[in-house]
Parts: sequence; structure tokens; C-alpha cells
Amino acid sequence: MANLSADVRKLIAAQPALLGGAHGMLGLLQRLCSAAVKALPASGVGVTVMTDAGARGVAVASDAASERIDELQLTLGEGPCMDAFASRRPVLEADMRIGGVSRWPVYSAAVLDEGVRAVFAFPLQVGAARLGVLDVYREGEGSLSPDAFSRALTFADVATEMLLDGQEQALPGRADAGLDEALDDRFELHQAQGMVMVQLGVSLGDALTRIRAHAFANNHSLSDVAADVVGRRIQFDPSTED
Repeated sequence: MANLSADVRKLIAAQPALLGGAHGMLGLLQRLCSAAVKALPASGVGVTVMTDAGARGVAVASDAASERIDELQLTLGEGPCMDAFASRRPVLEADMRIGGVSRWPVYSAAVLDEGVRAVFAFPLQVGAARLGVLDVYREGEGSLSPDAFSRALTFADVATEMLLDGQEQALPGRADAGLDEALDDRFELHQAQGMVMVQLGVSLGDALTRIRAHAFANNHSLSDVAADVVGRRIQFDPSTED
């Protein structure tokens, strides 16, 4: 495993920084995603940062399509990423057209439209601390080989170490500057939930469901819709809601 970890680190270090890409710790994670696509049977890789306190956001991805798919899980509140984080175990779906549709019906339909046939999610964690999930996407169905599975676990371990190192270098009481941008503004989302709850006369949980549904229907991110609600650019009308 030590040799595998060293090989993975060398591959990451060999990746060129993307023109106009992220810097600092997020730049390293972006290079990790690019390296993982080359080392694994994958068409895309993404890192989603999540915390037990509820903050979550897409940190980086190897390409725009993978970023959209990662963001979609946060918008819908369903998918391998969400399950891997909750269960603390890898979630491996070798054929989204069969197992995926029954487990995550809405998410699977959107993923299949993107041309993805298999999704593998690996939690980023150390001890009791959970930091997020590494998502691996593939255009062809089929399980990961034992070697590919080991490599994916190693990439997840290295991503976890990168996140921890980035946090150690941050100011006391603050997240790494890149993570501040990647994470959803939970205060704004909670504020939006409260506003929609009052507008529709529903519970906080139902308000979040309505916000998520609006985001999905209009192809917007959850954070963008929350910002529009708080900025009063969107108002939910009970007369038009089911």
C-alpha cells in the first residue's frame, strides 16, 4: 500500500496546473482528480466537501460534466455521494441503469443523460471525522477490478490528507480559503428555508424540498437558488404550489 500511495502522489505531482484553475489546496485537489482519471477506469472524478454540521459543496472536479453531476447530488439530496458520506462506506454502483434507478431514481435519470453508466463513491474520513466524498464516474458499466478499487481508495486517502493539511494552514476558527468558496453558505440556505417556510406555510424540511425541486427544475445550483430567495429575486407562491 505504501508503494501504491507513493505512485499516486507521483502521478498527482506530474499533473500540470489547469489554466485558470484553482490555486493552493484546491489546486492540488484538482490535480488529484485529473490524475485519478488517468489512473482509474474513469471518465471523470470529483471531490465534494461535506461536514457533520451540514456544510457541503463541490470543491473540484476533473471536468465540467463531473462538476455538474456532483452538484446535482447536493441539489437533489440523493445519490452515491450522499449515501457514502452517511454510511461511512464506499458506495459502488456498477450499472446505473439497473441498481441506480431503483436507489436514486431522479439522480440516476440525470446521470444517464450525461452518458455516465457507473458511479463509485469513496468517503473521505479519518477516525470519526468526515470530510467529504471522492466520486468516480465511468461511461461504461461494470465493477471496479481489485486493483482499481485499491487505487481509488488510495486517491481518497490522499485527498483526505490534502484537506487536513489545508485546514491546518488556515486561520484559527476559519476554513481554508478555498473551502470557504467551495462550501455552500449554510447560513444563507437556512435563511432561505425560513423565508420559504413562511411563504408557503410549510415545515423547514418541506421548504428545503421545495428549494431543491426549484433548483433541479430550473437547472440551478442549490446555493444559487438560496441566494435568489434571500435576495427576493425568487418568491414561492402558495397558489402555484401543489
